[in-house]
Amino acid sequence: MWALIEPVLPPWPERSPGPRPVADRLCLQGILYVLHNDIAWQLLFLELGFGSRQTCWRRLDRWQQAGGVFNRLHRILLAELNAAGELDWSRACVDGSHIRAKKGEPTPVRRRSDGARRAANTT
Repeated sequence: MWALIEPVLPPWPERSPGPRPVADRLCLQGILYVLHNDIAWQLLFLELGFGSRQTCWRRLDRWQQAGGVFNRLHRILLAELNAAGELDWSRACVDGSHIRAKKGEPTPVRRRSDGARRAANTT
């Protein structure tokens, strides 16, 4: 999976001051550890081997500021898991509110609201 993830992450600035940064892979593991275990950043101890909590948090912030990183990662990983047959789509919820209808056709949201108005008028 790392081979799919690494190219999506923004490169580290070449002229960055300070010591050599903690590897992106370790920071991502630290970020995922915090999110998966639903813990505060203060509980991400150095002994876990992910780098400091400040380093992981700053890396998360830098990736978020880069824009679109996590959306791209999400799509790539979903596609990979789907191709491997590892997703259970029977519990999926599809939100079609972003779908554009062809000219003159109602969108799914409009159909729903029109139907609600019709139902309200018949009572």
